[in-house]
Amino acid sequence: MKQPLVNPKSSVNDPELQKLIAFYNETLGFCPNSVLTMHHRPIIATSFIEMNKAVMENKGRVTSALKRLIGYISSYTAGCNYCQAHTIRAAERYGAAENQLENIWDYKTHASFSEAERAALDFAFAASVIPNAVNDEIANTLRKHWDEGEIVEILGVIALFGFLNRWNDSMGTQMETGAIESGNKFLKTKGWSVGKHAY
Repeated sequence: MKQPLVNPKSSVNDPELQKLIAFYNETLGFCPNSVLTMHHRPIIATSFIEMNKAVMENKGRVTSALKRLIGYISSYTAGCNYCQAHTIRAAERYGAAENQLENIWDYKTHASFSEAERAALDFAFAASVIPNAVNDEIANTLRKHWDEGEIVEILGVIALFGFLNRWNDSMGTQMETGAIESGNKFLKTKGWSVGKHAY
């Protein structure tokens, strides 16, 4: 794409949105251009941020770092370079182990991932392909390691990134400097690039 489908708002004079943007200053260190684009219809931006906060809230065993790694696998599966960079950055900021960040593609075999984490990441992959590939084997393995509330949390992350992957790849959202830095740090050796998200 030669330019984003819709440009993000350059200035947002919305005190309520500014409060919600603080969530991203914590998770990413900046407000994503995707949210500023959504703000052309403010209720979409504010509703999305509230959904994001609800999905990413740490309830216990599905840690904040693991949620971001689930988001990464979901985004990698969907092919959204924008969301891959954002999720790997957020996973680092939320304390994911360096070994996990550097070996996320090898989660099935790498020693830094537990069987429970593998089950969640396998589910993220199967739930993110089209057509959907969640089957009894995937579901039974997931149930072995996670209770029903935790499975709802995991699927909440996958579904949230289903929305974001489609939004950002279709919009051609311009990638922010911080996201590019994280993508280059952790993902470039495996073929990641800014792709359509650079202008």
